[in-house]
Amino acid sequence: MTDVDALTALTEGDRRRARDVAAAGTSLLARALTTYLDHEDVGSVYDQPAAFAAFISGGGNVGLYAAVEGALADQYRSLNPLRLADIGCGDGRVIRNALAAGGHLPDSLTLIEPSAALLAQAVRDLTPTRAYAGTVQSFLSEVDSDFDLVESTFAMHTIPHHERTEVLTRLRDRTDRLVIVDFDVPDVEHGSPAHLRFLAETYERGLSEYTEDRDLVAGGFLMPVLVGQLAPGARRVTWEQPAAAWRAQAQKAGYRTVSVATLHDYWSSPAFLLVAE
Repeated sequence: MTDVDALTALTEGDRRRARDVAAAGTSLLARALTTYLDHEDVGSVYDQPAAFAAFISGGGNVGLYAAVEGALADQYRSLNPLRLADIGCGDGRVIRNALAAGGHLPDSLTLIEPSAALLAQAVRDLTPTRAYAGTVQSFLSEVDSDFDLVESTFAMHTIPHHERTEVLTRLRDRTDRLVIVDFDVPDVEHGSPAHLRFLAETYERGLSEYTEDRDLVAGGFLMPVLVGQLAPGARRVTWEQPAAAWRAQAQKAGYRTVSVATLHDYWSSPAFLLVAE
C-alpha cells in the first residue's frame, strides 16, 4: 500500500481505510495523515492562525513570499495606486512588506479577509482605511468602492470556479488593475490517479521542509487542506487550476489585457503573477 492508496480511499469516502493504509506507511505524509484522521476536528483551517503563520514563515515559503512581495512592490512603483485593496490579506505580512519594499503609502487601503483572527493581526500591523471580515463575495455585495489596484495572493483559489468567474467580472468594473498570484498546478482531472500521485509527491516534499513546526503545520493547515479537497462531504477550501485556465477565466470575465508570468518555483507548483486590466 502507498500514500496514493490512502488518498484514493479518501476520495471514495472510506476514512477508516484511508487511516489504516496511512498508518501502515512510513512517509512523512503517511504519519501526518494518520494523526490528522485520528484527531480531525471541524472548522476552517484558517481558524488556527498559529499553524498558518508557521506554514508561511518556514520552508519554501520564505523564498516564495520574498518573490511575491518584490513583484507587488514593482506593481506599486509602476502604478502608484492611491486606492489599494487586498483580497485574502491573511495576517497582513505580505502587503506590509510589499508596501515597505515599494516605498508606497496609498491614500486608501482596504483589507478583505474571511478569518477574523488573521484580519485582527493584519490590522495591528497596518492602518487600513477599511478592514472587512468576510468573503470578497460579501464585500462586493455590501460595499460600493472603486480601486486603482486590487491584489490577491494565494487567496482566489479558495473561491469555487463558478463563483470566481462572477467575482472576477464584478471586480473588473471596480478596479483599473487586478493582480493575482497563485500556483500553476498540473492540468489533471481532480481526484484522478494522476492528481492523487501529484498530491502525494508534493505534500511529502512540502512536509519535508519543516522540522520543529512540522506537526503544527501538518495538523493545523496542510492535512485539512488535503483532506478537504478529496474527502466527500469534507469542507473543501481550495479550487486550484493551471495558469492558462486563470488567464482564460479572466478573459471570460471581460478584461481587455491579461498577462501571466512565472514568478517562483515552489514545492507544490510554480507560482505565477497574473495582471489583468
